[in-house]
Amino acid sequence: MMEKSNTVMKALGGSGQPVAAQLAVDDVSLIDFAKKAGKNIFSVIPDATRTQKYLKGPANIHYVCDPEMVTELLAGVGRRFPKSQFTRNVIGAAVGNGMILAEGEQWRAQRHRYAPLFAARNLPVLTSHFAATGEELASFFARAEGEVDVADSTQEATLANISRVMFSGSETVSKQDIRQGMRSFTDYISYMSLFDLMGLPSWLPRLKWLRSKKSITDLRQLTREVIANRQAQRHAEPEDFLDLLIEALESDQEDVETTVDNLLTFVAAGYETSANTVAWALYLLAMHPEVQETLRDEVKQACPTGPITFETLSKMPRLKAHVLETLRLYPAGALFARDATDQTEINGVTFKKGDVIMFPVYSLHRNELLWEQASQYKPERFLDQKYSRGQFIPFGDGPRICIGAQYAETEIMVLLGSALRRASFSMSDHPVAPPNLTFTMRPGGPLILKSTPV
Repeated sequence: MMEKSNTVMKALGGSGQPVAAQLAVDDVSLIDFAKKAGKNIFSVIPDATRTQKYLKGPANIHYVCDPEMVTELLAGVGRRFPKSQFTRNVIGAAVGNGMILAEGEQWRAQRHRYAPLFAARNLPVLTSHFAATGEELASFFARAEGEVDVADSTQEATLANISRVMFSGSETVSKQDIRQGMRSFTDYISYMSLFDLMGLPSWLPRLKWLRSKKSITDLRQLTREVIANRQAQRHAEPEDFLDLLIEALESDQEDVETTVDNLLTFVAAGYETSANTVAWALYLLAMHPEVQETLRDEVKQACPTGPITFETLSKMPRLKAHVLETLRLYPAGALFARDATDQTEINGVTFKKGDVIMFPVYSLHRNELLWEQASQYKPERFLDQKYSRGQFIPFGDGPRICIGAQYAETEIMVLLGSALRRASFSMSDHPVAPPNLTFTMRPGGPLILKSTPV
């Protein structure tokens, strides 16, 4: 009996706290950094980043968790600093010249081109697709009546959403091919080479290359086919993201390969990130059944039956607060980096040309100097309190803030709300592994909860 109790406590992340990443408690050399980070970047992020606002890492690495410095580096004098070279090495082959890696005028042109696609006016159309997937996910949970891996289930749901809003409209390309292609694609870019992390030249062979780039070339070909098919059979009015993207393609006369780059960029940025956020959100609700019941009542009152609509989301403030607290504790983009291109001093810290500036978002969001009871789940902190800029950045900040932030929040809320109307979630005896960070932050293993129809 004691053994079972210990297992349950471990699943709860210790004494009732949500499970946390295992950060580095010992000093990390540059060689250790390169060796360990490819498997789990959390293993090289100093644990002290949760208790200090700034920390000097090995060699030319800086860790920044000071909201003022974060803001100045992302939106102020450092806004011109490019994405780090190791980021380019890791995902460059997959997303090409897409917006996530483009710089300067090329990036500005793409941002201007695609910003209208994510505008609020398009969200009602996209929400109808999210809601259809939400109904399917809710039915799955209701039928499960037992243990279910919510991490796997939510990945299937966001894959379905991408199929609906980004890869739809082709009889010659099956949804199964698209989903398998996207899974292989994200697995490929999640593998980090030691050479990439050490910043060695891109022409040096990587072990990653032995895994074959077939997953990338296959998905790029699928993407070209889907775009061509939709161009040949356009809807009179835009019905999904693909319609909106092709409208931008044709009106701006962008080349198809750059459009493919960006469509795959949106897939890479939005597939696992939303899925994992929904999974962590369900996990937190399983830990806090009283909050879960409150949210279920709120969702049912706002939208008792039928697919959840965009208009009803504003009537779910507690659900939104829960999503924001989930993004605080488990930010999908748990770390990103910039390369300093010239010497800059901010708050007494000098960043030299060539320095790597790390923004450990996970640590920033759990920093004990910034957050009351930083490791605890407290969604009410987002109901009526505002935080200083640079303190809460699940989607980044400055001109390169995630273009799909509102898209992602909407998708997450719709999937969660749909699931809560049909099923109740509770903890199982299976331990919950600490999160793992490569390209995105994932659960470190299956995230198994008990699902019961309501």
